[in-house]
Amino acid sequence: MTKPIALISPVDGSTYATRTPLTQVEALAATARARAAQKPWAARPLAERIALVKAGVANLDKVKDKLVEELAWQMGRPTRYGGEFGGVHDRTNYMAEIAAKTLAPEVVEDSATFSRQIAREAVGVVFIVAPWNYPYLTTINTLAPALIAGNTVILKHASQTLLVGERLAEAFHAAGIPADVFQNVVLDHATTEHLIQNRAFNFVNFTGSVGGGIAMEKAAAGTFTGLGLELGGKDPGYVRADADLDAAVDSLMDGAMFNAGQCCCGIERIYVHESLYDAFVEKSVAWVKGLVLGNPFDAATTIGPMANKRFAAVVRAQVAEAVAAGATPLIDPALFPADDGGAYLAPQILVNVDHSMRVMMEESFGPVVGIMKVSGDDEAIAFMNDSPYGLTCSIWTKDVEAASAIGAQVETGTVFMNRCDYLDPALCWTGCKDTGRGGSLSYLGFHSVTRPKSYHLKKVTK
Repeated sequence: MTKPIALISPVDGSTYATRTPLTQVEALAATARARAAQKPWAARPLAERIALVKAGVANLDKVKDKLVEELAWQMGRPTRYGGEFGGVHDRTNYMAEIAAKTLAPEVVEDSATFSRQIAREAVGVVFIVAPWNYPYLTTINTLAPALIAGNTVILKHASQTLLVGERLAEAFHAAGIPADVFQNVVLDHATTEHLIQNRAFNFVNFTGSVGGGIAMEKAAAGTFTGLGLELGGKDPGYVRADADLDAAVDSLMDGAMFNAGQCCCGIERIYVHESLYDAFVEKSVAWVKGLVLGNPFDAATTIGPMANKRFAAVVRAQVAEAVAAGATPLIDPALFPADDGGAYLAPQILVNVDHSMRVMMEESFGPVVGIMKVSGDDEAIAFMNDSPYGLTCSIWTKDVEAASAIGAQVETGTVFMNRCDYLDPALCWTGCKDTGRGGSLSYLGFHSVTRPKSYHLKKVTK
């Protein structure tokens, strides 16, 4: 018998929900239903598919307060921040807005002799394996364009946010999207791999760990199944000598600490020009000391527990190792009495760090950031590139040309100037190196869930 999956709440360690995964037979039946439903769904007018997807998103608003409370129980985000639904709307609306133009055939010739064009056709069945840290936003990045383009979708959510997939399915089904067109499923790792190995899907979008991405690639090997992988990150910030210091502190510390540091593009390491270093560190420490660690349902709480005590244990180990190797912690955990040695973890700033330390090289995904002094652009670029990851970088300067020139030398998917930790739906969300491959959002997001199809039609016989 398949072992149930338990969702342990980081709020109090209780079991918040349990679900039994599908057997392999049940899972294969679900994918078969999705494949049978795909062509009828794709045959519907584009405007109808768009309207149904937008109606599904609108249905989330009707139960938004309930969903925000559920998110706090599932992964610990303070309720004061109100969930993710503004971003869900923004991304859905943008992808809907560009759909007609992006999915329209590119006409090469339409003459009396030939009709030649490149069309875009839905790939078929799209499998989304979603993470827990921004469970609605990360899902919608692929869900909205996949359905709009005419695919059917099977969603497997992280065990830490089991209820999110159910809520999305309820909202989209209530809007009129057929049950077989969008299915939420609970799967264990073995069944997930079995489905991919047996070509149950035409495209797999996975957001998660590097190890998880490796497992996906191994499962898909030899199947020619398309993969989109957003994996780890160790995103850097660079504060140049001409930066607005206060703005840099406020944004970079928020980028490092928001959501208890559990952001795909959160700031995990900062390089500051030597002329601003002391002031930046002093102001950053004051900023972090203003945070309130506590129960996510308390209105005063600005940083809640990490999603699971084992995630917090990773961060504690990285900090302890760094301190043992000579790093200096600047935040006294006693200032955060809610730190219980488990999921509730006090934020931390480390100085006297270097790249021999795990905390500066491996993903932390928690409320800790290391700050290093640099002499200028060349040293900062070298440090930013000294990483196995490449998702985003954040450059703080008044000089747009300098930011562009630096960004061109950084191995990353997105270059920010004077901001960080943000997804623009008009720009491709992508990464390089161990961060993964593929891209979502922007017009390129539709390319991931469609394939080109060429038409070469000769209108005469001679």
